[in-house]
Amino acid sequence: MGVDEMSLGHHERLDDQPVVALESTVIAHGLPWPHNLQAARRLEHVVREEGAIPRTIGVIAGQVRIGLTDAELEHLAQARDVRKVSRRDLPIVIAMKQDGATTVAATMYLAARAGICVFATGGIGGVHRGHPWDISADLEELAQTPVCVVCAGAKAILDLPLTLEVLETKGVPVIGYQTDEFPAFYSRASGLPVDQRVETPEEVAALFLAQRALGLPGGMLVVVPIPWHAELPRERLKPIIEQALSEAEERGLRGKEVTPFLLAHVAELTHGDALRANLALLENNARVAAQIALALTRSPDAS
Repeated sequence: MGVDEMSLGHHERLDDQPVVALESTVIAHGLPWPHNLQAARRLEHVVREEGAIPRTIGVIAGQVRIGLTDAELEHLAQARDVRKVSRRDLPIVIAMKQDGATTVAATMYLAARAGICVFATGGIGGVHRGHPWDISADLEELAQTPVCVVCAGAKAILDLPLTLEVLETKGVPVIGYQTDEFPAFYSRASGLPVDQRVETPEEVAALFLAQRALGLPGGMLVVVPIPWHAELPRERLKPIIEQALSEAEERGLRGKEVTPFLLAHVAELTHGDALRANLALLENNARVAAQIALALTRSPDAS
């Protein structure tokens, strides 16, 4: 399936415009109703506020959408039979004409096919704690797909040191946006260093364009700490995450079942504070991604 066969949505030409891709798994599987629909609309609004074009990516009845309509956002937010779609699931959901919500990996792949090079998400997948062979496809996608991914680090339920080791092995640069440390999703710091700190969207754009000019495969990970006001201290989260992980083990959860369960459990045990933190970091990441997209289009080296 070529780019011409994808629906770009809203009939806007995207050539040489600042565009930000947004995932749809957070809508269908990451947040509860009605917060998921409110968040989807808010993220698109934030991107537009910064002067960029939002494109939420998903699959509707087997058709890839590079820019879901508001009705399609609402459908994915409420439907019960939406498939969680990583790269390997794309041919299945398309051939079977299913509805699909794209993960980081699938969103990156489809964004790149549509010519979009900036993508905002909450947190990437990584290496699961206690299961070092359980490695998210997000890391492999970062190693091979030329997209600048803006996030709040990897989800705090994961093994962050091992996740960074895999990113290093795969040759993925980890850039700290106004931080020297890799964020821990709900928390601003993890004690783990990034490869390079930057202060402005223009610096991110320069790094990404240098990566592209060198012909290096893969993308770039830009990690943005959660806003101060929404941060949850690591000391508070540690026993909660351990309890959630223990319950997931007892239930025998594996693969794509694990992350949604853990995030929902952490949200419940923090009495909604984790949900509020998640919403805050999503919005913050979307804003920074839009600023980076603008910087890329304005850079003299972009051509």
